[in-house]
Formats: sequence, C-alpha cells, structure tokens
Amino acid sequence: MKTYIKQAPPPKPQDKTRLEASVRAMLADIAENRDMAVKRYARDLDKWDSGDFRVSMDQIRKVERSLPGSFKEDLDYSIRQVTGFAKKQLETLQDFETEIEPGIVLGQKMIPVQRVGCYVPGGKFPLVASAVMSVGTAKTAGVAHVTACAPPRDAEGMYPYTLYALHAAGADEIYNLGGVQAMASMVHGCIGMSPVDMITGAGNPYVAESKRQLFGEVGIDLLAGPTEILIIADDSADPALVATDLLGQAEHGPDSPAWLVTTSHKLGEAVLKELERQLAVLPTRNTAEPAWRDHGEIVVVESDDEAIAVADAYAPEHLEVMSARNDYFLQNLRNYGSLFLGEESTVAYGDKGVGTNHTLPTSRAARYTGGLWVGKFIKTVTYQRLTPQASRRIAPIMSRICGVEGMLAHQITADVREKRYAGR
Repeated sequence: MKTYIKQAPPPKPQDKTRLEASVRAMLADIAENRDMAVKRYARDLDKWDSGDFRVSMDQIRKVERSLPGSFKEDLDYSIRQVTGFAKKQLETLQDFETEIEPGIVLGQKMIPVQRVGCYVPGGKFPLVASAVMSVGTAKTAGVAHVTACAPPRDAEGMYPYTLYALHAAGADEIYNLGGVQAMASMVHGCIGMSPVDMITGAGNPYVAESKRQLFGEVGIDLLAGPTEILIIADDSADPALVATDLLGQAEHGPDSPAWLVTTSHKLGEAVLKELERQLAVLPTRNTAEPAWRDHGEIVVVESDDEAIAVADAYAPEHLEVMSARNDYFLQNLRNYGSLFLGEESTVAYGDKGVGTNHTLPTSRAARYTGGLWVGKFIKTVTYQRLTPQASRRIAPIMSRICGVEGMLAHQITADVREKRYAGR
C-alpha cells in the first residue's frame, strides 16, 4: 500500500483548441504559399530577415575555428558513443529469407528511410546533444540525406555549438529556421530543401503539435511532452544524490515532473529536506522550484514489487534505480523510456552522450513504445516468392478465405492461378 510524503495536485485539463487551430492555419499557409509564408514566419517569429536560410560551408568553417578544442573533443566522444551503440543496435536487425514450406519463400529486408529532417530546439537550453541523437543515429542507420534545422539566436544564425554539432554528426544540409515553419519546410521542400520522408526532434508545444498534424504525410520519431524522471530508491541510497538527480531533470522547465518511489519512509523525508536545501542555492531554481512544487512527488511503498508496480503505472521517460537489488529491478521493470541502474549512472549521462538515445517517450507513452533508436530510421519490409506448384497448392485455401470475406475479385486472382498451374 502506497502513501505520499508529497503528492502533486491532479493535472488540470488542457484546452489545446487554440494551439491546434493556430498550428493548422500555419501549416495550411505554408503548404499553399510555401517560401513566401516561411519567410514571413521566420521574420515575425525568429526575427530572421536574411534571405539566406541554408548555412554555407564557409559559415560552418568559421564557427569550427571559433569553438574551443575541448568542446570538439567532448562532442567527438559523444558522437562515437551514440553512433557506436547505434551500430550495435543495427547488428540486431537482419535481412533473412526462409522456405516456410516447400515452394514458399518468405523474406525480410531492412531498408533505411531515404530522407530525414532533424530539428534541434533553441530556447533557454539549446539542446546541442540532440544533434548527435537524431542526425548521428539517422546516418548510422543508412539514411541517405539528412536535412537539419535549428532556430536562429541572433543575426549570425543558430547557436554556434549546435551548428558545429549538426555538421559533425553528419547533416547534409543545415538551415537557420525554427518552429512550425521549420517542420513544414522540411516536409514540403521549401526554401531550397528537398522534401523529407520523416521528421524528428523535440521543441516547444507548437513544434510538437506540428509533428502531430504532419504525421501521416511523413513519419515522425515520437510525440514528446515535458521531460520526466522517476527514481526508485531504498534505504541504501544517498538522499543528497537522489535529490540532486530529481532537480537535474526538474530544471528543464516548470512543467517537468520529478518522482521518487521508495521503500524507506526515512529516506523519503531526508530527500524532501535535501531538495529544500539544494533548491535554495540551485542556479536554475526559477524553473526547478515550480516543477518540484507543482509536479514533484515522494511515494512510500512496502516492497520492491510494489515499487515496480508504481513505476510501471507512471511509465516514466527516465527511470533511475538506486537500491541494493538493481538487477532485480532490471529483470522486472516493464514501462520506461531508458533505465539508469545504480548511483553511478545518471540521466545527464544518457542526455548528453553515454551512448543511448535521449529522445524518449513521455506522458506514459512508455507503456507501448520505446525511444528513438537506429531501427526508427529503418523500414522492415517483407517479400514472398512461390513456385508454380506451391501457388497451385495454396490457391484453393486463399480462394475460400476470400469468399468468406466476400472479396470476389481477390478470389478470382487465386482461382486463375489454380487453373493456370494445374498439371505443372
């Protein structure tokens, strides 16, 4: 039976009618008026008056020369880790062919998506590592062409570190363009872009809504809401470290939930005190404090199995485990975006480049999907090949199923093959 040391108030119903209508109007405008509409939105929303959106190689080289070598080395490490893990994932995806019964050959092929658009958000925290997670993983999957967009920060264009990261991760073309107009431009092929087959990347609610509305016309990675962390901890955990990791995610924004599930009431109380102490001196208190106040929870449970049940019900984006039975939790937890086992591991490692991807399901979507990975950029397609004898053998079976369904034209395609291959 669970009890709360701190419980967040029930979430208020969100009316997204105005947001949906606004995004729908922008998408329709761009689809109809194309470059003219994109330039207008770029001017009004991004304050970008330049007629040039695509970043030239000269600009990339200029930024490359200006950045410290230490950052380049750090980013190279992140790229090696993320693409290295993606390559290992890729090895698990195999083409195969099997003769499932005499004369019937079925096969599977892995075909990369041809063109992908990757968006990296700007805002208060320009997520430089997102360039590696999306572009680097797409290129590892074998995507032929990656178009990348990020919003300009000033008259010089996007955040220099983001630009360098996009180029280093393998983007084929890079544009100073943000928001809905970036997503729509990549889909429709505006301002010199080639239309893409899939779009990826996080962003503000307008970006997320544009992805939702564009899905179907193109593929998407996933729909992401505010970032989340849940920590499972027992009395072996360090309260100060637990509090530190909760606040590490809460700083993303005032709507970012941070949850602790513990088998120790004493630990829960200690973490609550630590949170108050650390918030008093936290540099990003302005965002972390309202996030903890409005969305933070400390739940006390009676057993590890109950902790697992609670965590699976929350289905968090990031799930840390600090306990004496980490392997037990690894074996039995089911719903999470990415799992961080032991105090030595922390969400920031996954976010910035330990190797796993940081684009993960939120809002309980971990109940039915994982996060972005190399397989997201690959289509698993099938094929079949039959001998005349096998085709004649199964034709009556397929014909009868067609007949039951009332699909008479389908039935005829089977019947003619039974007659065509009779006697062969």
